[in-house]
Amino acid sequence: MRHFKSFLAIVFVVLTLVSQAQSAGGGRVKGMVTDGSAKILESATITLVRAADSSVAKISVADRSGQFEFDDVAEGRYFVSITAIGHEKGFSETFELNPANMFVQLKTVDLVPQAKSLGAVTVTSRKPLIEHRVDRTVVNVEAAVTNVGASAMEVLEKSPGISVDKDGNISLKGKQGVQVYIDGRPSYLSGADLANYLRSLSSSQLDQIEIMTNPPAKYDAAGNSGIINIKTKKTKQFGYNGSVSSNWSQGRYPKINESFNFNYRKNKVNFFTNLGYNSRKNFQNLDIQRKFIESATKEVKSHFDQESRIREQMQSYNAKLGLDYYSSPNTTWGVVLNGFYNPGIFANNSDIQISNPDRVLLSRTYASTSNDRNWKNLSANLNYRHVFDTAGRELTADVDYLTYRSSNNQDLVNAYFDAQGAPGTKADTLLGYLPQDISIYSAKMDYVHPLKKGAKLEAGIKTSYVSTDNNALYDSLNYGIKVRDIGRSNHFLYKENINAAYINYSRSLSKKLSGQFGLRVENTIAKGDQVTTGDHFDRNYTQLFPTAFLQYTVSDKHTLGLNYGRRLERPDYGDLNPFILFLDKYTFEQGNPNLRPQFSHNIELSHTYKGFLNTTLNYTRTTDMINDVLEQDPDKNETAIRKQNIAKQRQYGISVSAGGQLTKWWSGNVYANVYNNYFKGILNGDPVKIDATTAQFNGSTQFKFKKTWSAELNGFYRTGGVDGVFRINGFGMLNLGLSKQLFKGKGSLRFNIRDILYSQKIRGTIKYSNIDAAFQQHRDSRQAALGFTYRFSKGKLNNNNSRRKTGGASEEQNRVKAGGEN
Repeated sequence: MRHFKSFLAIVFVVLTLVSQAQSAGGGRVKGMVTDGSAKILESATITLVRAADSSVAKISVADRSGQFEFDDVAEGRYFVSITAIGHEKGFSETFELNPANMFVQLKTVDLVPQAKSLGAVTVTSRKPLIEHRVDRTVVNVEAAVTNVGASAMEVLEKSPGISVDKDGNISLKGKQGVQVYIDGRPSYLSGADLANYLRSLSSSQLDQIEIMTNPPAKYDAAGNSGIINIKTKKTKQFGYNGSVSSNWSQGRYPKINESFNFNYRKNKVNFFTNLGYNSRKNFQNLDIQRKFIESATKEVKSHFDQESRIREQMQSYNAKLGLDYYSSPNTTWGVVLNGFYNPGIFANNSDIQISNPDRVLLSRTYASTSNDRNWKNLSANLNYRHVFDTAGRELTADVDYLTYRSSNNQDLVNAYFDAQGAPGTKADTLLGYLPQDISIYSAKMDYVHPLKKGAKLEAGIKTSYVSTDNNALYDSLNYGIKVRDIGRSNHFLYKENINAAYINYSRSLSKKLSGQFGLRVENTIAKGDQVTTGDHFDRNYTQLFPTAFLQYTVSDKHTLGLNYGRRLERPDYGDLNPFILFLDKYTFEQGNPNLRPQFSHNIELSHTYKGFLNTTLNYTRTTDMINDVLEQDPDKNETAIRKQNIAKQRQYGISVSAGGQLTKWWSGNVYANVYNNYFKGILNGDPVKIDATTAQFNGSTQFKFKKTWSAELNGFYRTGGVDGVFRINGFGMLNLGLSKQLFKGKGSLRFNIRDILYSQKIRGTIKYSNIDAAFQQHRDSRQAALGFTYRFSKGKLNNNNSRRKTGGASEEQNRVKAGGEN
């Protein structure tokens, strides 16, 4: 705590000195670029130029809709210069920012195609793979050839700062507790179900991945390490447009994913859809070695060695349908329907050997587990948007309803043998039926009010209600007759209501200094009932979550940023459920209804050089940390895995990223993050301290040759480090891809090989108190993939209305956690 207070004191001294450095106003400039023939010019280079001496003030890149924006611009006269491949350079009109007018909306700039015709060839500009913005990092999925045939999870695990553990849990900059959003709406999934959903979502359906380590106050406070927003493909063009993709990949087993995207806009009505199908078969080899130790004497009582061979086959059908109605030039009403159906089969065959302290084999167990799982979702969103004036005053509202239904039929068969291989005690069979029903209701409203001198005020309210019903039923099979296992069955009901409000204020504090300050308040009311035992619990707490962002422009080349935010991580719904999920005869997971939320303070200090080199220092302190705790019974050789609030965690680190166009045909991006995690708590009654320094590296390089050909080489590596109480060895991945443009740029044929060196093998250990275990895991990560995409369109660009496809339900969806394993 002393170090954290000292760090805060230094931060506030820096803020005071910087805020006193200057004392004038700043402004904002917005605009759009097209090519004059109804086509969007994404990734056009936008340069803000001082009219007095034609010196460069700022540089940016047009987004996917051709729009661009400059913030925190000093007073003065400017014009904008725009360049794009295959077009003549374009210019805006000259304009002036002064105290009376600190916001300028430029007229749309139409670039003229170059006089030297390229015949029937379509010239397409390429978006950079990585974009660094003030409050987030953006990954453009299609810019990477090696993403063809990949799932959303596989795209995430090679993105800057993101790591995925052996169970599919996502960390950001070495910190767990990430909230995953889909198109600005929370996924409402967590744990194994979130991992399975991301593996079922094809990269061909994805547009961008936004990574926010410290989101502003308008976002839900949930997510200790930040938010990852996965944006699916969408356009806003009159007429019709769309794409169709088919991808095949082959590892040990084949995998297929197909997608169809379509958008049709006529007059006041806009219709859009996104359909996908995915079929995947995977394997996972997991070996575990455990020592069962007497708590009192600390002597080894037995050795437990397990070899598990896991096979999983799943299919996924997902669909999005939406309709927008533009009742006036300033008002839009919309409805979005989403759904998926994910049936799957999970099978695990384990060979378990139990030996005495001298490694003499005592017994052997062959365990067979099969899960027949179905996971269904349906969600509906109603949204409203009204723009009051050209200054940007805006009101938006969302109402969401989501329902999840899952079933998990589990068969667990154990056969016992002695050291010589002769049958021992009678084999046993456990049958489990683990259904889960979840209903989520959410409503929110947000208001944006621009003020004088480029300032802006934002405010909003939100309410959500969640109801979960888990009824775990277990039967033992006794000579072919089912007998209800009352001791293992459990019926759990959980209800939760969260009410929130926020206010956010941003403005230029001087010619070079701008700030954004926010405060969010959230009240949580929760109730859990164990119908089987009659136990129940109630929770009611209110918390404040302040945020602050400062940006200081030292010169045209150097920019400094400082941000702070307080966040929390609520327990997943499934982690509050005390029912038992058996992984095998000797290993089971159990929820904990006494879990409390964990809280964190996050601070980042950043520096940007010439817009391409970004350096960030970060510090995070987490209390009441939620983590898996292993509890062992040496007499039965059993291991129970339970979530508990066990510790405090401190992390500090530094990250460096750089990227850009090296030559006309060569571009690249590199990212490095070095951080130290320190973990302190009480585990199984014993004090535990764990710390380690970890380095994470991501890199990619792209080559363009012969006009329609391109290639990419990318990969990542993470050195050994600490994930909670686990020490994980280093691992990485190297990928290679090749792309060819066909049919005058309308088609793309891509081929890639993932994990060329087959190096994504995860090994780790866990040692504390009387726990001493190690594991080794590898899966079907080395794959060759071939994909084809065809794009079609007819119509013209819509410059006026921007369609919203995001809803209001924020944090709740990420916490859905049904039974099942990866």
